[in-house]
Amino acid sequence: MTDDGSAATEGSVDDEAAGADLPPAEEGWERKTVAYRGISRRLAAHYLRNLGGELVGTDDPAAATRVDGDGWRVTLSAETVTAAAAIELTEVTAEFAGDPEVLAELLPKYRQKAMRAGG
Repeated sequence: MTDDGSAATEGSVDDEAAGADLPPAEEGWERKTVAYRGISRRLAAHYLRNLGGELVGTDDPAAATRVDGDGWRVTLSAETVTAAAAIELTEVTAEFAGDPEVLAELLPKYRQKAMRAGG
């Protein structure tokens, strides 16, 4: 749980255990997974676009499942999860692939934007 009450999870993804939802990665890139409750896929895509990314396959952030930037790529997915007995929230998962140095700069900026929206 984050300070604002939204849930956040993060971790590295093993390529062999990962599904088809992962963005393509270049040699030497690493993968990170970040999930936040209380934001929409539209907002996540909007934040990533503001961080220098371009939507892939659509111009509508609400329909975006992929965002590519310079040295990074992200796939977005959303699902409804039960937070408490009768409370359901949207949880957006962002699967990042990118140059380790680029991700080290990008992820804190994305976290800050996503955490502010949650809760």
